[in-house]
Amino acid sequence: MIRKLLVATLAATALAGAAMPAMANNLFINQYGFGNAVGGGQSGWNNTFGAFQNGNWNTGIANQQGGNNVTAIGQDGSNNYGDVWQNGWNNQAGTGQFGSNHTTIVTQDGNGNVAAGVQVGNGCNANVLQQGANNVTAFVQVCP
Repeated sequence: MIRKLLVATLAATALAGAAMPAMANNLFINQYGFGNAVGGGQSGWNNTFGAFQNGNWNTGIANQQGGNNVTAIGQDGSNNYGDVWQNGWNNQAGTGQFGSNHTTIVTQDGNGNVAAGVQVGNGCNANVLQQGANNVTAFVQVCP
């Protein structure tokens, strides 16, 4: 009887330990308007993905592998597209995008990379690719 209890306890502990990394990831989504879409995936430990979208037909995507990665997208207006891919540890991202028809793509592969953003007017495009460690990028655009 004690043997069965011990085996059951060990099995439950192993299952809880295996599920712990999946439970440590966070996802926050707020969407208003019409036709907005958010998607992505997380594998690893302690990753966070935000998003907020207002307006119409905005798309936010985040894929994170590793640990302690953070993504926040934002977007207001219409037809904005934000895409963040992070592989490694302690990477941060961003974007912002307030007007319409903006595209931001951020790809970070390594450890400790930081990217930011903001695009205001209409039709801005940004593509950031960072590899290695401890890279920093910031971009601000005001397009017509």
